[in-house]
Amino acid sequence: MLREQNREALEALFGWSRAVGILGARQVGKTTLARQFAATSKEPTHHFDLEDPRHARQLENAMDTLAPLEGLIVLDEVQARPDLFPALRVLLDRPEEPARFLLLGSASGALLRQGSESLAGRIGWHRLDGFDLGEVGAESWQTLWLRGGFPRSFLARNDAESLGWRRSFLETFLARDLPIMGIETSFLRMREFWTMLAHWNGRVLNHAELARSLGATPTTVAKYLSILSDTMVVRVLRPWFTNLGKRLVKSPKVYVLDSGLLHALLDLGTYEQLAGHPLVGASFEGFAVQQVIKQLGARDEECWFWGTHGGAELDLLVVRGDRKWGFEFKRSEAPRTTKSMHAAMKDLQLEKIDVVHLGPDTYMLQEGIRALSVQRLQQDLAPLA
Repeated sequence: MLREQNREALEALFGWSRAVGILGARQVGKTTLARQFAATSKEPTHHFDLEDPRHARQLENAMDTLAPLEGLIVLDEVQARPDLFPALRVLLDRPEEPARFLLLGSASGALLRQGSESLAGRIGWHRLDGFDLGEVGAESWQTLWLRGGFPRSFLARNDAESLGWRRSFLETFLARDLPIMGIETSFLRMREFWTMLAHWNGRVLNHAELARSLGATPTTVAKYLSILSDTMVVRVLRPWFTNLGKRLVKSPKVYVLDSGLLHALLDLGTYEQLAGHPLVGASFEGFAVQQVIKQLGARDEECWFWGTHGGAELDLLVVRGDRKWGFEFKRSEAPRTTKSMHAAMKDLQLEKIDVVHLGPDTYMLQEGIRALSVQRLQQDLAPLA
C-alpha cells in the first residue's frame, strides 16, 4: 500500500533540511516508506541496516564509509548506533552538500534527545504510525479498529491470521526487540505490565495501584511506562490544568496506542468478541483518539485531556496557539450532550466540541457541539491550519 501522504511529508521536510528522521514503532512500515520515497527521488540510494552485523562493520569508521557517498543515505534503526550522530553533524555541514540522510528509528525519546544535541537545526522529524482511515478508507473502519494499523496485521488474509501476527509481534517485541535497542527488562514482568495497561486503557493513571497489582514499586511502573511510551506502543495523554478555581485531575491517561495490539493483549480476535467485551467502549475511545489526532495533524505536545475531581471531563483537548478544540468519544449511534460537555465548553472556552460516534451521520447536537461520525472523519474534520 502506497503511503503517499507520508511520502509527501518527507519531501516537505527535505525542502528545508538535508536530514530527516522517521520515528515509528517496530514493524509499522518505516523501511517500506523509505523505499517508496527512494523510488520517487531518482537519485542513488545507499541503505544501511544498523542491526545487520555486516552493515554495522561497514560503519565502524563512519566518516570513511559515508563521506564518499552521494544521493540518499538511509540509516535504518539508527538508535542502535548513537555514536553516529556527531559524524552525521560533520557530514551535514559540508558546503558541497553531496548527500541527503534519511534516519529510521524505533525509540522516539532517545532518538530525539540524541538528535537535539548533535543535529539541532539540521534535521526534521516525521512520526509514522500504523495505517489510518485516510489510507484504508472509511468503509474499512471496523477492520482497522479490530486489527489495528500495523501493515501486516491489517492486510492479513483473515482475522485469525491477523491475531496470530499480533501475538507474535508482542512476544518478539519484548523478547528480542527491546534487548536489541539496549533496553533490559524482565520479559514476564513487562508482558504482565502491558496486559495490565490494556485493562487500564483510557483510564487516568494511578502508579500506586498499578504497582500494587504488579507487585512492584511505583518507580518500576514509571520505568516500564516510559519504555513503552518511548518505543511508541503506548500513548500517555497529559492532563490540562490551569488556575480555574477547581480541583483538576493532574495525572495522565494511558492508551495502548494501536487498537489491534490492545485486542491481542485482551485476546479478542473477532469483531463479535470485541463488541461483547466489557472494555469495548474504552477500545473505541482509544481507536478514535488516534484517528482524530492523525486527521488533525496534531503533534503530541498539542494533545491533552481535561478532568475535574467533581467528575467533569473531556476525553481529548487539542490546543494550538490560543485556540482549543474538544472531543468526546461515544460508542453509540445517537450520542447526547452531557453536563461535562457544557462544563468543558465554559471552563476551557472551547471553539467547539465534536462527539465522535459510531453512527453514519454528522449533525449538530446544539450550538457549538456536533455529533461527528467516525466514518466521516475524512470529510467532516478539517486538519489544523
